[in-house]
Amino acid sequence: SQGPFVVFDCAAVSPALVESELFGHEKGAFTGAHAARTGLVDAARGGTLFLDEIGELPLDLQPKLLRMLENRTVRPVGSNETHPVDVRIIAATHRDFPTRVSAGEFRSDLYYRLAVAEVRIPALRDRREDIPLLVERLLAAREPPATLADLPPNTLSMLMAHNWPGNVRELRNMLTRIMLFQ
Repeated sequence: SQGPFVVFDCAAVSPALVESELFGHEKGAFTGAHAARTGLVDAARGGTLFLDEIGELPLDLQPKLLRMLENRTVRPVGSNETHPVDVRIIAATHRDFPTRVSAGEFRSDLYYRLAVAEVRIPALRDRREDIPLLVERLLAAREPPATLADLPPNTLSMLMAHNWPGNVRELRNMLTRIMLFQ
């Protein structure tokens, strides 16, 4: 828990680069690999690697992640050597994993390896009581920091009434717009 917290967004990286991003690569491993590069698994050594949108990880790359989880080792792209890793994995997705596993779109063995402790967080529209606290936190994290008192009148009631299809990201963006245009 005292180690680094490293985030990898599985949906934001080209499938061709996922393996290199996670496990690193050796110099000359592929065109453009002018120097060796440490992967995010190693960067999180002794800490946590957060795999955001794990449901977007391409099917052909899933066995490589499974192998790392099972063996607790990585082999950088272009290397013949593996080395041990000590990293905690947290994964998140908005996908319905049981449905994706049944459809063959996500490996069941990887799903069960990741789903050691599953936490389901309801959509923001189903937990409106969290909105005032989230707004306070999001405003305090702004530069410069703000408070609820800095919002126009009735903003909180308007935010509480919204359906929030975009969840907390939408709430953050909405607060940014409100603060820009007040």
